[in-house]
Amino acid sequence: MPLLEPDPEALRPGTAREPAPDRVTDRSAGGTPEPLRSELTALLGADKVLWKISDLVRYASDASPYRFLPRVVLVPEDLDDVSAILSYAHGRGRSVVFRAAGTSLNGQAQGEDILVDVRRHWTGVEVLDGGARARILPGTTVMRANAALARYGRLLGPDPASAIACTLGGVVANNASGMTAGTTRNSYRTLASLTFVLPSGTVVDTADPAADEELAHAEPELCAGLMGLKEEIEADAELTARIRAKYTIKNTNGYRLDAFLDGATPVQILRGLMVGSEGTFGFISEVVFDTLPLDRHVSSALLFFPSLTAAAAAVPRFNEAGAIAVELMDGNTLRASVSVPGVPADWSALPRETTALLVEFRAADEAGQAAFERAAEAVVAGLDLVRPAASVTNAFTRDAGTIAGYWKARKAFVTAVGGSRPSGTTLITEDFAVPPARLADACAALLELQSRHGFDAAVAGHAAHGNLHFLLAFDAAKPADVARYDAFMQEFCALVVGRFDGSLKAEHATGRNIAPFLEREWGPRATELMWRTKQVIDPAGVLAPRIVLDRDPRAHLRGLKTIPKVEAVADPCIECGFCEPTCPSEDLTTTPRQRIVLRREMMRQSDGSPVESGLLDAYGYDAVDTCAGDSTCRLACPVGIDTGAMMKGFRHRRHTPREERIAALTAKNFRAVEAAARLAVAAADTVGDRVGDAPLQAVTRLARKAVRPDLVPEWLPQIPGAAARRLPDTPRVGASAVYYPACVNRIFAGPDGDDGPGLSLAEAVVAVSGRAGKRVWIPEDVRGTCCATIWHSKGYDAGNRIMANRIVEAAWGWTAGGTLPLVVDASSCTLGIAEEVVPYLTEDNRALHRELTVVDSLVWAVEELLPRLTVFRTAGSAVLHPTCSMEHLGDVGQLRALAEACAKEVVVPDDAGCCAFAGDRGMLHKELTDSATAKEAAEVDRRPYDAYLSANRMCEIGMERATGHPYRSALIELEHATRPTLP
Repeated sequence: MPLLEPDPEALRPGTAREPAPDRVTDRSAGGTPEPLRSELTALLGADKVLWKISDLVRYASDASPYRFLPRVVLVPEDLDDVSAILSYAHGRGRSVVFRAAGTSLNGQAQGEDILVDVRRHWTGVEVLDGGARARILPGTTVMRANAALARYGRLLGPDPASAIACTLGGVVANNASGMTAGTTRNSYRTLASLTFVLPSGTVVDTADPAADEELAHAEPELCAGLMGLKEEIEADAELTARIRAKYTIKNTNGYRLDAFLDGATPVQILRGLMVGSEGTFGFISEVVFDTLPLDRHVSSALLFFPSLTAAAAAVPRFNEAGAIAVELMDGNTLRASVSVPGVPADWSALPRETTALLVEFRAADEAGQAAFERAAEAVVAGLDLVRPAASVTNAFTRDAGTIAGYWKARKAFVTAVGGSRPSGTTLITEDFAVPPARLADACAALLELQSRHGFDAAVAGHAAHGNLHFLLAFDAAKPADVARYDAFMQEFCALVVGRFDGSLKAEHATGRNIAPFLEREWGPRATELMWRTKQVIDPAGVLAPRIVLDRDPRAHLRGLKTIPKVEAVADPCIECGFCEPTCPSEDLTTTPRQRIVLRREMMRQSDGSPVESGLLDAYGYDAVDTCAGDSTCRLACPVGIDTGAMMKGFRHRRHTPREERIAALTAKNFRAVEAAARLAVAAADTVGDRVGDAPLQAVTRLARKAVRPDLVPEWLPQIPGAAARRLPDTPRVGASAVYYPACVNRIFAGPDGDDGPGLSLAEAVVAVSGRAGKRVWIPEDVRGTCCATIWHSKGYDAGNRIMANRIVEAAWGWTAGGTLPLVVDASSCTLGIAEEVVPYLTEDNRALHRELTVVDSLVWAVEELLPRLTVFRTAGSAVLHPTCSMEHLGDVGQLRALAEACAKEVVVPDDAGCCAFAGDRGMLHKELTDSATAKEAAEVDRRPYDAYLSANRMCEIGMERATGHPYRSALIELEHATRPTLP
C-alpha cells in the first residue's frame, strides 16, 4: 500500500440513521455470485463483466422512481458478444435487460438479473444520401446525431427533451417523440430500417431484400406465429378499427398492434413491433432514419394566459396557423423553472393560475417565416393575454438566445420541478394523451385529482398533440405515502381511459408503473394478443420480464426507491442522467449521477454494514480520484448540480491535517515552488533528450507506487520543456490592459513550430496586442501568484484561501483598482479568478473583486484586437478543442471567431468534450484523459488539419497526447496570421 494512501473511512457518512427498507442487503455485499461471475468472465472476458457491489449499485438506478439491483452488468463490444449473452441466458434460464442512457422514466432500463450496457461501445453516426438518411448505432445520443446531420441541413424526427443524454436505441425502443414529433415524425413513422438481434440470437436487417427468406429459414415458427396473429387481427373489423383509432393520438402503451396491419411480411411486422417494444423483443443494434429538413428560420413566443382553460383554448388556433410546437407550462412549472439559469427571476412570483404557451414556427426561408409570423400575430390579436411579470413580452422573436432560453425552461420541467421537491421524496413522472380538443378538460381534471390526493398540482406538455406531463413526489419509505400514490394511480387511469378515451402513456412507454393498467386501456382482447405476441417472439421469456406485460395488479408499487438525504449540493438530484454524456470519466469509472447514486446507497445502509464498506472501498478511485473536477455536469444539469464540487469536498475530507498544512505552505511560498517546478521541468527535459522518456517514466511510476498515485504525477512524453526564465519586458505607461500570464505558461514552454521553438504564448500576446495598438503590461511581480485552481481542484481549502486572496489583492493593485482590465491567457485561470475564488475571499477582498474586470485572452483578442488587425496569411484548415472552462465562461464562440480569422476552414469536432487533463490530473491518472479524449481524438484523426488550436496549455498537452498532433493557443496562431513579415 502506498505510504500516503487515503483512508476510505474519511468518506463514511457516520450519521445516525435507520436502514432504509429498500437498502441493498448484506448478502449482496460480495457482488456478483458464483458461478455466474466466473462463467460470464470465461464467456466474454474480465473487462466486459462488472461484478463489484459498487458496479451493481451504480447501475441499479435510472431516471425512474424504481430501483432494482442486477446480479451482474455486462459491457458487450459487438454482436457476437450480444449473441453469446443471449445464448447463455437461454441455456441457464436467466433474464436479460438492455440499458443505454438510463433516461427512461418508468424503469425500462433496470433488470434484476443480467443487465447489459449497450451505450459504451455502441456509438456512431453515418450520414447517407447527402443527409436524407442516417445510420446510427444505439448508444448515440439524439443531440450527437443531430449535430452530424446539421451540416447537411437535416435532423431527426424524434426530439425528446432529454436529447442531450437519451440514445437512439432507447428512443426507438420507447417510441419517444418529444416537442414536435407528434404522431407523424416519431420513430415508427420515420424509421427506414433497423437491425436487431432476436432473443434466439438471430440477427435481422430489415433493409436486406433477403431478410424474410432468411428469417423463414432460421425462425419458421416465429414467422408462422406472426402471420397467424396478423390474419386473426385483420379478420376482426372491430378490433382493427379500435387499433387504428388508438394511434390517432400519441400512444406508447403496450405493443404496436398496428404493426400487424402495416406490415405484409414477418420482417415488416417485426420492424414495426420493435418500435416501442422496450427491449422485450430483441436488441436493436443499428437504426437507419429518414431525416427531415432542418428549417433554420425560427420564430417563437412565450405567451402568458390567466388560466389553463384560456391557454388550452388557444392551442387549436396555433395548430391551424402552422405552429410546429405548442408547449404548455402551468404556474407551478413556471415558478419552479426559476432555478434554471437564464430564466427570469420574476417568474417566482407568478400567480398560481398563470399558464404559458411556448409557440414556435419554423420555415425554410425568410418569406415562409414572415408568412408564419403574420398568421401568428393574427391569432395573438384575438387572445386575452396577461403580463403578470415585468419580463413577460407576449411577443414573437427571432433572437436565438431568447428562444433557447424559452426552450431551456420548458425542457427542464422534470428536473426543475422535481429538483424543488421536498428532500427525501421520490419523484414519479407520468405522461398521457387525450384528443387535443379535450385538452382543457383534461388539464382541469388532472389538477383537481392531484390536489385531492395531496400532491402539488403541476402540469406541462406538448399541448399541440394533447400530450400532458405531470409529477408526483412522495416518500417511498412511508407506507401511507405509497398508498396515497396507489390511490391516485387507480383513479388517474380510470379518468384517462373512462372519461377521455386517452393513452395512459403517450411517449414515455409502458414501463413498470403502467404495465398493471395495460388491460384497462386496451381491453382483454387486445391485451391478450400482446401476451401472445411476446410468446411468439420470446417464448422463453428471456428479455425484460415485467416491463411491458405484468399480471400483478400491484406491480407499480414494487421496487419504488427511497431518496435518502445526501450532501446539500447533490440532494436535489432526481437521477435523470442528463449529466452523463458530458462527464470525462463516463467510460472509465463513474458518472455524476452514479456518484450520487452510490452516495445515496451508503446513506440507506446502517453504519458499518458490509455493503457500505464495499462501496467506500471503491468510491475513492471510482468517484473521487477520477473526477476531473471540471463541473461540466453543472452545465448539463437543469438545476445546476455540481457533482465536481462534491468530489472536491470529499478530497478535502480525505486530507490529513499535515497534508493541508503542506498545501498551505506551497501557497504561501509559491514563488519558490514555481521556480523549482520550472527547473524540474527543464532538468527532466534535458534528461529526456539524453536518455529518452522511459527512465523518467519508470522513476515517477515507482514514486507513485511508494507515495500515492493521486499525489505524484507520472512523466509523460508529451510534457513540454520549461518556459523561458524571463517574461517579455513591457512598460506600464500607455498599457490598455494588464496581462496576466498563467503559472502554467510561466512553467511550461509552448509547442515547437515547424522550424523549432516559436514564440511563447506571452510573447505572442504582447506582440499581437501591440500590433493592434492595445499594448499590455505584465507586472514584474506576477511570479508567485496563481488563480488558486491548483488548490481548489484538489480540495485544499487553506491553500486555496491563501492564494485566492493573494491574487485578488495583487490584481486590484495591478489594475489600479479595476481601472484596467486583467487579461488572462488560460481559460481555466480566467474562470478561477473571475468566479471560483469568490467563496474563499475575505469580505474586504470580495469588495475588491467586484471592482475587477477579468477578461479571457480569447475575448480580448476577438473584441479588442481583431478589429484593429490585418490578416496577412491564413491556414487552410484548423480543428479546435474548446475547453470546459470556455464552456463555463461562454467563450467557445470567441475561440471559433478567432480561428475563423486565421483559417479558411474551421472544425469543432462533434465529440469535443473535456479532455480531463485538469491541470495535473492527466499526469496523476492518465487513464482518465485517455478515456475522455478517445472519441474526440478518433474524430480528429480521420483527416489532417493545418492547425490544431485551443487556449489552455494543459488541455493542449492532453490533446497532443491523444492525437499525436501539436495543439497550440489560438493567440499564437493569431500572431502568426497578422505578422506583416515572416523570418
